Amino acid sequence: MKRHALAVFLTACTVVPSAMAQQNEISGLIGRTFISDQGIQGSNSFDNNLRFGKGLTFEGNYARRLRVYPVWSLSAEVPVVINIDEDIHAPLPFEVPESYKSFMVTPAARVNIFPTTAVSPWFSGGGGFAHFSESSNLLFVGTNTGSRGTTTGALELGAGLDVRLFKSFILRGAFRDFWTGVPQLNVDTGKSHQHNYFVGAGLVWQF
Repeated sequence: MKRHALAVFLTACTVVPSAMAQQNEISGLIGRTFISDQGIQGSNSFDNNLRFGKGLTFEGNYARRLRVYPVWSLSAEVPVVINIDEDIHAPLPFEVPESYKSFMVTPAARVNIFPTTAVSPWFSGGGGFAHFSESSNLLFVGTNTGSRGTTTGALELGAGLDVRLFKSFILRGAFRDFWTGVPQLNVDTGKSHQHNYFVGAGLVWQF
């Protein structure tokens, strides 16, 4: 049993020298953004909810390791997340934009657990800004004459799992919650902030 335990430990630690030498990483992920429904203030409609789609979303990320130990590591990262098409729906007579795009940049600190082994969970936290670009078209008919182009602050909390595939490549699954202001959608939901939940997966290249 002791020999088996020692073999497992040595196998898990075989990536230590290369992992400690690779201080930089670039990653690309693809996934979806999920936003909870929001009730429209003053609506007498049977369905008074502002509903959001599940926008196709891409994340690009650069990170640099600042500290590496066998049990944990600390990295500075800059996740850039782009939601290319967030569909919107609201009941008549509310005229909302048919969609919007969002762009979020939130420099953060990331802590990996057991960073030098083949499997490493991680946690992230940071802050930056978000920009929403509302559609020029309304959902049902006409041109959006309301405010367009909204920039707000953004806070980010995230978690995920890294699985090493080869010497320099990692498979990553990620969940990030971006807490931001709200886009201008021509309706009053009584909210000044919203959670934008990104779920995605992709590849990491370490060098």
